[in-house]
Amino acid sequence: MPSASLAGPAPRRIQAATRLAFFIAGLAMAAWAPLVPLAQQRAGLDEAQLGLLLLCLGTGSLLAMPLSGLLVARHGCRAVLVGATLLIAAVLPALAIAAQPLALAGALFLFGVGMGALDCSANLQAVMVERDSGRPMMSGFHGLWSVGGIAGAGGVSALLALGLSAPAAVGLVVALVLLALAWARAGFLPHGAPGSGAAFALPRGIVLLIGGLCFIVFLAEGAMLDWSAVFLSDRHGVGAAQAGLGYTAFATTMTLGRLSGDRIVARLGPGRVIVIGALCAAGGLALSTWVPQWQGALAGYALVGLGCSNIVPVLYSAIGRQRRMPESLAVPAVTTLGYAGILIGPAAIGAVAASSSLRGAFIGLALLMLGVAASARALPVGAPRA
Repeated sequence: MPSASLAGPAPRRIQAATRLAFFIAGLAMAAWAPLVPLAQQRAGLDEAQLGLLLLCLGTGSLLAMPLSGLLVARHGCRAVLVGATLLIAAVLPALAIAAQPLALAGALFLFGVGMGALDCSANLQAVMVERDSGRPMMSGFHGLWSVGGIAGAGGVSALLALGLSAPAAVGLVVALVLLALAWARAGFLPHGAPGSGAAFALPRGIVLLIGGLCFIVFLAEGAMLDWSAVFLSDRHGVGAAQAGLGYTAFATTMTLGRLSGDRIVARLGPGRVIVIGALCAAGGLALSTWVPQWQGALAGYALVGLGCSNIVPVLYSAIGRQRRMPESLAVPAVTTLGYAGILIGPAAIGAVAASSSLRGAFIGLALLMLGVAASARALPVGAPRA
């Protein structure tokens, strides 16, 4: 359905602000990763307790995502983007100092609320901005999330290694987030996509298909995050210090693929990008399981990152072309389904690995990616509608 026209600042400023919204989301989310072991030590948690505590973050995000679509429809992207970013900036320091499990749980829940609202509202603005531009832009937007993730995880880790305390390192991240917000605020859209006024609607029709495909791709991404190091260590005998190279290979090619993705989508077309990307990811998963040398597994993880890099951005672009549901409902529904893949995926893979093998779980993922490739024809992946 058509969106409101992009009034206000020049379109380039709006596009740059949209990129910054994704950068802020990636930066803030990844800044938490190096703080996890420190928080575990302060609160005196074992692995099982930590796992339960981390569910608070996911719960907050999943609850905020549907509500954020309603808020954007009523108050505009700007209000939700600014509010979510300020909430994240306020809560991040608590993640660096909270020592009681209950306080840490509350901070993680609020952090998840902010991240869920920021992710949804950023994607809603991205759908409208891309459609108004008449050219592929979604991969570049999501690429800035990856760049922010590298900056957040790498920056905080480097600051901690240099001897800064966790609160001081997080303070610098918060300052960067607020500076980025101050510049980007004028480019956030004061309006939102038209909505039905409902807070939540079950995805249906083509939106359900898009959400299901996002679930599968995020499932593969979650597998790389949580299981690639385990697979390298258990199957290929790679030491713990080098096992993280698997996710590094995946994240590097994913970032590079997204940063160049808009040109690739413009040249090949969205449908071909989904088919080629899914086949590439399936081949990478197969390579990582069947090649006995660990170098082959690394190459497989790199192929998974490259293949997955532009599938989700193309799927989000497809939301802007479908007419089955209003964007204010469709984007949160798809984002929630995709995020569920990240949350549920690692546990599901662990269950499959326990009943058969981790290799079998990876092969199952490869088959699911072949299903993504086969579904491309059913998607609305034509040129963006103005």
